[in-house]
Amino acid sequence: MQGGPEPVLTDLRSYVLVTGAYWGFTLTDGALRMLVLLHFHALGYSPFQIATLFLLYEFCGILTNLLGGWAGSRMGLKITLHAGLALQVFALGMLAMLDPAWQPGLSVAYVMLSQALSGIAKDLTKMSSKSAIKLVAGQGGDSLLFKWVAILTGSKNALKGVGFFLGGVLLAALGFSGALLAMAGGLVVVLLGCLLFLKGDMGKSKVKLKFKSLLSKSRSLNLLSAARLFLFGSRDLWFAVGLPLFLSSSLGWGHQAVGSFMALWVIGYGMVQSVAPKLLRPVGAGGTPDGRTATVLATALILITAALALLLNLGSPPAATLVVGLALFGAVFALNSSVHSYLVLAYSDADQVAANVGFYYMANAAGRLVGLFLSGLVYQMAGLTGCLWGSAVFLLITALLSLKLPTGRLCAT
Repeated sequence: MQGGPEPVLTDLRSYVLVTGAYWGFTLTDGALRMLVLLHFHALGYSPFQIATLFLLYEFCGILTNLLGGWAGSRMGLKITLHAGLALQVFALGMLAMLDPAWQPGLSVAYVMLSQALSGIAKDLTKMSSKSAIKLVAGQGGDSLLFKWVAILTGSKNALKGVGFFLGGVLLAALGFSGALLAMAGGLVVVLLGCLLFLKGDMGKSKVKLKFKSLLSKSRSLNLLSAARLFLFGSRDLWFAVGLPLFLSSSLGWGHQAVGSFMALWVIGYGMVQSVAPKLLRPVGAGGTPDGRTATVLATALILITAALALLLNLGSPPAATLVVGLALFGAVFALNSSVHSYLVLAYSDADQVAANVGFYYMANAAGRLVGLFLSGLVYQMAGLTGCLWGSAVFLLITALLSLKLPTGRLCAT
């Protein structure tokens, strides 16, 4: 083994603190999404109007991932993490001040602005935590890196599911403003913990990256980022707006039922991600996934999504069909997402990992933005089955891009 144990232990301590902060943030982020969606649906907003509330959230995520990765490389991940947490506290407090007596146009603009700030906060926090994994586990080789990526990504998504459930419960118990203020208070505690205990300059690049280098990536990173864009666009095209509104309006589910169902799905999704290394070991090269793995999983998602759309068109019982179909879709999607999250770190060297992760998650945010916009628009025009067919088209593009990804040993140093 090269080098002594102290640097690894120091990095590990910082990584644990960063991850704990990300978990706390994730709870508020998931709860906030469910709060806004259910609250404005109850006020009579159309699916497309609800989708527009989140557009700036996703658009600001695109810019934040690009600029945040650059900032993290130059200033260190501690600075970007603290900025993300503080901005989320401000955004939650701002949204809690929304006055029901305001005109709809002013309310929409105000919510969009608060969501824009929340989108910046989320991606600053995400970029900081995801980049930290490479610094801690990257020297341990492909299999160790994949294991750590899976644990962080899976636990984050499980907590996001808990956040969905929390949002529905807090909305029913405390009301819109009360729920937001409670979440802001909890996040202040997390921020104070990071300010007191997180030390060092983890992630700070030894070489100052030029701004123009942010868009100049390897062919592998460009292909992976494009595949990521369409993968997450495919999910949000039917999951972000269409599915919860279908459950509420067409199946008559209440706020807590919708929040609980979405929460359980995301928790299960996260649990599958956490054990992805074990599940994918038989199909990976040397125990780790590569481009072929990503292609197979994207193809499986096409079949599942198309089958769901066909069954609903043929009159299959919608509740049972969606529960079973969502379970299958979620499991395969979780594996595909875990493979992508590993590959971006495997393709990156340690000195530029923050910038590369930022670029990759910029594509992720772009996919979510496109999927969110189309989810509200297509659901209003063609219902949930229209959203599913659109999702299948996005997945086809994902599979074609994945065919060009490298295979074999991948891990950079």
